Amino acid sequence: MLFKMIRGVLFHQRGKMLLIAFTIALGASLATGMLNVMWDVGDKVNQELKTYGANIIVKPKDSSLLSEIYDAGEGEQLSVSYLNEEDLPKLKTIFWAFNIVDFTPFLTTEAVLSDGTKAQLCGTWFHHHLSLPTGEELDAGITGMRSWWDITDGAWLDESEESAASSIMAGTLIAAQEGWKAGDQVTLSADGKETSVTISGIFDAGGDEDLQIYAPLSLVQELTDRKGKVSTVEVSALTTPDNELAKRAARNPAALSSRDYETWYCTAYVSAICYQIQEAIPGSSAAAVRQVAESEGTILDKTRLLMILITALSLIGAALGISNLVTASVMERAKEIGLLKAIGARDGSITGVIMTEILVTALLGGVAGYFMGFGFAQLIGQSVFGSAIEMKARVIPIVAALILMVTLAGSLPAIRMVLRLRPAEVLHGGQ
Repeated sequence: MLFKMIRGVLFHQRGKMLLIAFTIALGASLATGMLNVMWDVGDKVNQELKTYGANIIVKPKDSSLLSEIYDAGEGEQLSVSYLNEEDLPKLKTIFWAFNIVDFTPFLTTEAVLSDGTKAQLCGTWFHHHLSLPTGEELDAGITGMRSWWDITDGAWLDESEESAASSIMAGTLIAAQEGWKAGDQVTLSADGKETSVTISGIFDAGGDEDLQIYAPLSLVQELTDRKGKVSTVEVSALTTPDNELAKRAARNPAALSSRDYETWYCTAYVSAICYQIQEAIPGSSAAAVRQVAESEGTILDKTRLLMILITALSLIGAALGISNLVTASVMERAKEIGLLKAIGARDGSITGVIMTEILVTALLGGVAGYFMGFGFAQLIGQSVFGSAIEMKARVIPIVAALILMVTLAGSLPAIRMVLRLRPAEVLHGGQ
């Protein structure tokens, strides 16, 4: 009997039931899409932010200590300590090795040009290929770390070419000042050594770098007699936004309990990654670029909050739509419900039948909405991040619970109407 009643309603009021299912499907699709994107967006947002520079700076421990003591500005050299270039591949051996997206070393000196002008000469990797002991192949360097630079003339320096060892790249300001263009040969000297180099490209960085010259690390090492040495390393790493544990660990990891230490060490906090870098590279001091690290966390938190708000608003809209549709359905069936009450049907039985009809419709709409949400999430992933969104299994029970809550909330006005309905008034046209 119950099955026949439900089938009859679904058939005779299929228009309204389809609208209810469609409303639920829309709410479920938005909830599914937003929740999957929210839980998968962390690494993707971080990956996008990594294209705008490093969030960790690695320096020699002595140099870092003296800079803190004397409050030296950026670029001031207070010691002759250096890191070994051969130790840099160890960055990819730490616990969070796969979170190290890119890195590049620097060795900076002052160069004198042929007309006597002085300019900062920075030795670095451009697109440097590394074969790691783990068997991993890696390309690292400034090409990826400075992807926003605009090459106005020429091209990025290619380290695979034989001529790369005697090539440089110049900022737009120093190039304009000297009248340089790509392909020109210029002479520069550093620490008493002179060399002739070819300009591979002119770049526009939009900052102080436009007054600088960038050259292969090996060239600057040779000019300064610092073979195999680097002064700093910039690291771009995927990190988790800091919480109270991360802040306590950043102050003093030794003060943590063994359980807190393990949790902190095994979470991709920027302080944990810095700590592991110091363990891997002898004589190093790694520090977060706080403005970048904190901005990443803030942006990620706000992005997640926005998605939660969108999900909540979509579900509220679905609840309102369900409420209107179910109430209209009950009003159309008022005489039928009144007749059931007149022949002895109880309010609980009638309510149970109506709720079963709505929940069956909600089940169909929810299943359809989940698959719609799957496609919606992929659309966001491809259009915004250029990659697929991983579908999380934990979203299924959460969406099911949300749809159940929304369906029940939207049905409450109609259920109240059923409970207040009086058979005599309905059957005799009193209302």
